[in-house]
Amino acid sequence: MTPRAVIRPYRPEDRAAVYDICVRTGHEGGDARHLYTDHDLLPDNFAGPYAHLEPGLAFVVDDGTRAVGYIVGTADTAAFVRRFRAEWLPRLEHRHPKPSGPPVTPDDLMADLLHRPERMIVPELAAYPAHLHIDLLPEYQRQGYGRELMDRLLSTLAGRGVGAVHLGMVTANTAARAFYDRMGFRELPVPDPGPLTYLGRGTSAPAGG
Repeated sequence: MTPRAVIRPYRPEDRAAVYDICVRTGHEGGDARHLYTDHDLLPDNFAGPYAHLEPGLAFVVDDGTRAVGYIVGTADTAAFVRRFRAEWLPRLEHRHPKPSGPPVTPDDLMADLLHRPERMIVPELAAYPAHLHIDLLPEYQRQGYGRELMDRLLSTLAGRGVGAVHLGMVTANTAARAFYDRMGFRELPVPDPGPLTYLGRGTSAPAGG
């Protein structure tokens, strides 16, 4: 019988595995590697800055050999955006320069997002100051690991006195929406959200509670 994977805090040596998970699940929940010439672009936006700036809010699913899933987040979106611009962006802007014109390719779009961290500040979400990203390799989904990751982050945020958390998901990813619904997230109205749907919930109850 295969031993059950465990949830543990992120460690710096998990970086390569976390980046790999991010890009393998980055296209509406499926593999995004065919979309990008630089496979670090997605995780440099949606995984790396969280692990680097807020490692205390980063957890992984460890199958005994490597990380196969993760959750990352921030307790304070506005503060995170300031640190992203001051501390994270200078590390990467030479590798991912800001597009000179409107984004055309998927690489352009991700590079453009990287240079606009202020996009994360949505006034309608002020009552949900924390936000998160969660990803699991397909073969580890539907086994309870997503709920365990979510519970770990929610309880950590609650322990810090953070009362509510939000996330933004690609609306077309219906499987992710079903998961978040089970985790107790509810849609938050945001004018003109583009391709995203915003969801939120309190941190005091377990996932699904």
